[in-house]
Amino acid sequence: MKSFNGKVLFLDRSDINTDEIIPARYLTEITKEALKPYLLEDLEMEGFAPERDVAPSGAVVTRANFGCGSSREHAPWALEVNDINIVIGESFARIFKQNMFNCGMMAVELSAEVLDDLVARFAGKETELVTDLEKGMFSFSAGGETLEVPFEISEFDRALVHAGGWVGYADSNY
Repeated sequence: MKSFNGKVLFLDRSDINTDEIIPARYLTEITKEALKPYLLEDLEMEGFAPERDVAPSGAVVTRANFGCGSSREHAPWALEVNDINIVIGESFARIFKQNMFNCGMMAVELSAEVLDDLVARFAGKETELVTDLEKGMFSFSAGGETLEVPFEISEFDRALVHAGGWVGYADSNY
C-alpha cells in the first residue's frame, strides 16, 4: 500500500484540468518516470512555482472539479511518480477520481466548508498530513496546531487502495 502522508501542497483553485496536471505534449512519454519533471508545469496560480513546490509534497489539497478535461491515466501517474498519492478536494472529475483509485491512490472529497477551514488555518504554512485509512481520519498539523478531519471512501475504493490498485485487486480476487 502506498503512503498517504506528507507535506501538503495547497492548490486553492477549482477546475484544475488534466492538461494543467500533465501537459498533453508529454503524453508520448513511455514511462511514468519520464512524466516526473513536468507535473503541474502549466498550472498558473499566484505564488505557485512547480520547481519549488512539487518536489517536497506528498499530498494535494484543492477545490472543486479537480482532474477535469481529458480522460487520461497520465494525470494520476504524474502525481504518483512525484510521490503524491492523495488529492483532497470538494469534487473530482469522475474518470480522474476512478483512475486515482485504480492506481492504488486516493481522491477524497471533503465539503467546501471543511476545505475553507483547512485553507484558512494551514495554507502558506509547512503543513503535514497523516492519514489513518482504517479509521477514516486525516490529521493536518502546522506550527503547533493540529486538526483532525474525518473522511469516507467506499469499501471498493478502500479495497483498491489496500491492493495497490486495480491490477493487484484483480490478481487477488479473480
